Amino acid sequence: MDKYIEMIRIRFLMMLAYRTNYYTGILIYSINIGAYYFLWSAIYSDKPSIQGMSIEQMTTYVAVSWMARAFYFNNIDREIAMEIKEGKVAVELIRPYSYLGMKTMQGLGEGIFRLLFLSLPGMIIVIFLFPLHFSTNVSTWIYFALSITLSFIINSELNLLAGVVTFFTLNNEGLLRAKRFIIDLFSGLILPISFYPAWAQEVMKYFPFQGISYIPSMIVTESFQGQAVIDGLLFQLVWSVMLLIPIRLLWRAAKKQLVIQGG
Repeated sequence: MDKYIEMIRIRFLMMLAYRTNYYTGILIYSINIGAYYFLWSAIYSDKPSIQGMSIEQMTTYVAVSWMARAFYFNNIDREIAMEIKEGKVAVELIRPYSYLGMKTMQGLGEGIFRLLFLSLPGMIIVIFLFPLHFSTNVSTWIYFALSITLSFIINSELNLLAGVVTFFTLNNEGLLRAKRFIIDLFSGLILPISFYPAWAQEVMKYFPFQGISYIPSMIVTESFQGQAVIDGLLFQLVWSVMLLIPIRLLWRAAKKQLVIQGG
């Protein structure tokens, strides 16, 4: 376990060397939140609530969704694809650790850095710019912490699946772009799942995407109450475990399929 903790530390320090890039990230995320705030203000107009959410809850939902994205987002799928193209994966596979475990820990190190240097400073800024409301209920924040941890796990597992596919396709740039668009659309980042048509909400219950952004954001805005919070956490936990099955099966097949393209 020590070597995985060291990987988290190394990735954190590596990101720290380029922390200036994240100052612009704070600005970009703040602009995104501002754009959504004015859009939803126009949509709400004089309506006190839509789909059970007030304009204040919706603004908070948007802010939390984008700032949480900075934590769970990572590029381990692209890193895997690049290492396969360059041939570096052959060296990684003979090292005394799990390759996919190592990638996940690197993503966690990056996520912790983003949380400290992008999400938290960015949230402090938008609090002064837009009417946000955060609960003072300690249990809400405990549930949110659990939920955002599970969202990182689910998103990382989907990235691992997309990255491992490169072993078979050798070039999956189109797949990675499509995956990112699908996750942003169906995770609730762009539009809360409760705003989709009833048939679409029913279909999305069979996919893990809402466990990435929608559930943690609904928990922290207290749009989910009581049993709905527990159901949301169980949904995330079940998918976190279920996604391990295709990852293991695909990884086992991928190692037999390995073709080195680079040096």
